[in-house]
Amino acid sequence: MRYNPLGQTGLFVSELCLGTMTFGGSEGIWGQIGNLRQQEADALVTAALDAGINFIDTADVYAHGVSEEITGQALRNLGIPRQQVVVATKGFGRMGEGPNNLGATRYHILDAAKASLKRLQLDHVDLYQIHGFDNATPIEETLEALDILVRHGHVRYVGVSNWAAWQIAKALGIAERRNLAPIRSLQAYYTLAGRDLEREIVPMLASEKVGLMVWSPLAGGLLSGKYDCNDEASGDGRRATFDFPPVDRERAYNVIDAMRAIAASKDCTVAQVALAWLLHQPVVTSVIVGAKRVEQLKENIGAVDIELSPDDLAALDANSQLPKEYPGWMLERQGGYRMPQKPR
Repeated sequence: MRYNPLGQTGLFVSELCLGTMTFGGSEGIWGQIGNLRQQEADALVTAALDAGINFIDTADVYAHGVSEEITGQALRNLGIPRQQVVVATKGFGRMGEGPNNLGATRYHILDAAKASLKRLQLDHVDLYQIHGFDNATPIEETLEALDILVRHGHVRYVGVSNWAAWQIAKALGIAERRNLAPIRSLQAYYTLAGRDLEREIVPMLASEKVGLMVWSPLAGGLLSGKYDCNDEASGDGRRATFDFPPVDRERAYNVIDAMRAIAASKDCTVAQVALAWLLHQPVVTSVIVGAKRVEQLKENIGAVDIELSPDDLAALDANSQLPKEYPGWMLERQGGYRMPQKPR
């Protein structure tokens, strides 16, 4: 297991992060995603920590707070020293009735963060993330609320999830100008079946040294190896009941074929190839892996040992790359004009 700094910080997190969305679900989408109880969650946390994972991610909306409760209790049950685990959670989604029990307002975020701490049984979280972009709230207000949490010691670092490049860039500028806690990470969807992030967000992250946490690296199970070009799953794939995230199926099936060939040559699984590809991307800080079974988690963790050759990466790229889109193709065309000249 390798460890990477979280964006422009000195905090090192494991290249794989344990996601807890499968903890505690009973109704609606959370029940479809996972309904693990405490004993099962304890086993997953144990397997993750034993493999060298020091990073755990949850959110208040996961099973309406139950995931946080189970995560916090697992750390307590297992007697994990607080300094040995980096705990991340998120706030933004609806957690009660009324117009103000959601969003990224000062009103909601300060209460939501403290409620998360209570459920997690912690006095602070290491990374607190705004789980979506709030069109109704000024970015300044959100950043000021996050800064209060940092200054009060409830939160060590702050991040966002599912924000556009311009929104993050604007937030970074505001934070610097007002001397507020800066955005250190983005949690976003990125996978061989969905590389949209590369158009605007990846260049921005690299430029501004913001860390990237990847959610749904297997495209909601589509890249798990259970699916073929006929869209028939063998086993209990999540997409059978919850078809998300949306993907370009034709491009996805092309890359699955390429992944199968690589997996066969390396005697590994298709899922491990998908995860290994992400771990080979320089912009990626940590890949969030969730599971319903310990065996499934251990299989995913095995991706850290998969080395993809330049030919492997080229084959995957050829079958998954995005169609050219303006202004990308023009930037590429004109960019060569100003490249440094090679000495004679």
